[in-house]
Amino acid sequence: MDYREAGVDVEAGRAFVQRIRGLVESTYRPEVLGGLGGFSGFFQMPTGYREPVLVSGTDGVGTKLKLAQQFDSHETVGVDLVAMCVNDVLTCGAEPLFFLDYLATGKLNSDQLTQVITGITEGCRIAGCALLGGETAEMPGFYQPGEYDLAGFCVGIAERSEILDGSKVAIGDAVIGLASAGIHSNGYSLVRRVVERSGLALTDEVEMLGGKPLGVELLTPTRIYVKPVLAARQAGLEIHGMAHITGGGLPENLPRCLSEGQSVQIDPHIWSIPPVFEWLATTGFINPVEMFNTFNMGIGFVLLVPPDQANRTVQWFGEQGVTAWAIGEVVAGSGKLVLSGISD
Repeated sequence: MDYREAGVDVEAGRAFVQRIRGLVESTYRPEVLGGLGGFSGFFQMPTGYREPVLVSGTDGVGTKLKLAQQFDSHETVGVDLVAMCVNDVLTCGAEPLFFLDYLATGKLNSDQLTQVITGITEGCRIAGCALLGGETAEMPGFYQPGEYDLAGFCVGIAERSEILDGSKVAIGDAVIGLASAGIHSNGYSLVRRVVERSGLALTDEVEMLGGKPLGVELLTPTRIYVKPVLAARQAGLEIHGMAHITGGGLPENLPRCLSEGQSVQIDPHIWSIPPVFEWLATTGFINPVEMFNTFNMGIGFVLLVPPDQANRTVQWFGEQGVTAWAIGEVVAGSGKLVLSGISD
């Protein structure tokens, strides 16, 4: 026997690395040293920082991958992978510098996985970070044919004195919600159950979703907020705290950027909730509290700003092409989020 008979094609792996080389190198920043193919990636520390602090984050795409594999569309989940990591790193005010990916599959399908890497490189370009390296693991017998899993790792940088750690947040601060692109990458175990209950195929067009195929809507990638948020700080907008709205929705994630003795009150009737959430709620018979505890409900990222800067912040992001709303305020409390007018 040999390794190929056991299910691992080393030559195909080498050919895959060569195929994606140009995609990876298209993300490089000036600080990248060397090229693809070594045992490690090298990144020179950017200049201009007095007390630079490295910030790291890691995440995956979850069971959204199942829908991508069923729909045979793999590029958008690559964007998701980057977005989930860089948006997390961004919440403390850090600029993402470089990204690494881990891709595991039962049998290397070069066309399928090139789509994934194409999405990852697109996400890196949107975020302004370099795809510094990665690992493609062929694991026959561990994954079924056509299946793969993804994990991502991001490293960013922040000036120590400018890190957002909750200490700047004050009672009365305004809550600014930035629009999501849809479901993003959380809650997909529930999403897949709703799809099963609906009896629809992913190729079916859904009137409530503007006539789009269901699979296209559900695979819309996570929005990457890095460049507009960093630009806002550089433009002088005063931001006291930030939160990435992922698993657990607003109730789980928004209180994570508060200080002791603070809570947040928001009014979910202020912003436009995308139709995909209405489709999920009506098709799956999901009550409003469960919807808000599971999904982002149209708010993918949140900023806390002084109340006198709320209107300016909303207007500034609108000019950058990111819809924003003033959706609430920080109040005295014990770290809870209060959703006005939402009940079972």
